[in-house]
Amino acid sequence: MLLYYVRHGDPIYHPDQLTPMGHDQAEALAHRLAKFGVDKIYASTSKRAMQTAQHTCDLLGMEMETLDFLNENHLHEGFTLPHGENKHWVWAHPEYARVLASKEVRDMGEGWYDHPQLAPYHFDRVLNPIHEQLDALIASHGYEHDIEKGLYKITERHAERRVAIFAHECVGKIAMSHLLDVPFPHYAAHFEMHTSGLTVIRFDDESFGSDKGAPADYARARLLTLSNDAHLYHEELSLTHRFTHLRAEY
Repeated sequence: MLLYYVRHGDPIYHPDQLTPMGHDQAEALAHRLAKFGVDKIYASTSKRAMQTAQHTCDLLGMEMETLDFLNENHLHEGFTLPHGENKHWVWAHPEYARVLASKEVRDMGEGWYDHPQLAPYHFDRVLNPIHEQLDALIASHGYEHDIEKGLYKITERHAERRVAIFAHECVGKIAMSHLLDVPFPHYAAHFEMHTSGLTVIRFDDESFGSDKGAPADYARARLLTLSNDAHLYHEELSLTHRFTHLRAEY
């Protein structure tokens, strides 16, 4: 199975919607996805995510299923911290970004949220429900997350299935780190997701079969591409990337 994860197009956050550029990005991505096909489309309940997904739905004649646990708006209290007059996501906060990237936190492994500077925010209380609902979603497509093994038990084989999720950067960092069994601080500190960027994970059992060619019982989740913006190149759109409150054009 291929999982397509898409961050929404260029947004206006208040009120929640896409900019004209965001709609252009979403349309370009829809043409890209249509070349390969999509079997199921999920979207966050935020308007900007649904508007992004709608372009693909319209092109393919499909309906989206909305999932409220994917909505980034629920995470502002748990994952944004004050800095001056504004709040920043924890990985973009000047002080806490250094904490997440530190060897001290890396050495704490799965208990990273007990670090003295992070413990007051109880990140595990926010993360765990999202992990559970995400695992249930992937399991509904035949791949049950075995966290101890770092693999997925195959309950149904859907090698050619393609599932698309349209959501957000924060949810994307949480989702990708969990699906790939990479501790959240490592992922959040070092991997970006740009607007309309396409991230692809393959649930792959090809290397786990027996010597006699019997089907494997488990699959790996393998990252094929991260926040890829080839559709913007193809349509000759502006490559606009967001880093905290700054915007840089290349």
